[in-house]
Amino acid sequence: MPPADQAVWFAEAVRPHEPALRAFLSRRFGSLPDHDDLVQETYARLLRVSDPQRLGHVRAFLFTTARNVAIDHVRRTLRRPVEPIGEAAEFALLETEPGAADLLDHLQRHEAMLAALETLPDRCREVMLLRYVDGFSASEIAVHLGLAAATVRVHLMKGVRDCARFFRDRGLLEPAAAKKGSP
Repeated sequence: MPPADQAVWFAEAVRPHEPALRAFLSRRFGSLPDHDDLVQETYARLLRVSDPQRLGHVRAFLFTTARNVAIDHVRRTLRRPVEPIGEAAEFALLETEPGAADLLDHLQRHEAMLAALETLPDRCREVMLLRYVDGFSASEIAVHLGLAAATVRVHLMKGVRDCARFFRDRGLLEPAAAKKGSP
């Protein structure tokens, strides 16, 4: 893609999502020191895509790329040289921050959620993203999208139901009967 076309595409398809992207990074990776660097690295990776206009869901790709950039940053910061073990009293009994396994589990759940959202119809996905990624209330979504509050609630119920089905079909969620103790 010529640089001029790429600049127009970036300005129209990517930049409008920057406030939501920054909010996402602040909520999900609040302990990381510099979100500006994460945003810039995300943009750099996005611009390296050979044909970005073929991306079907730019927002989802953008957020997934940002998540991967943040994970890479966490991995780099977790690599520390091995130090000799001192006295046993120096060991912390309880960790105050989530460990690598907890972070990985959270990130895998987030990836599964993005995959489930990709299966939803466009308007339903938009409502779900506004609610669960951007943190909008149902009434705020209604005003933002110019929809009736009842329509937003229907989209939210359908989105939750379809995402739950997606998770059950892939073995990521127990079937409803198994949770109630039925055979």
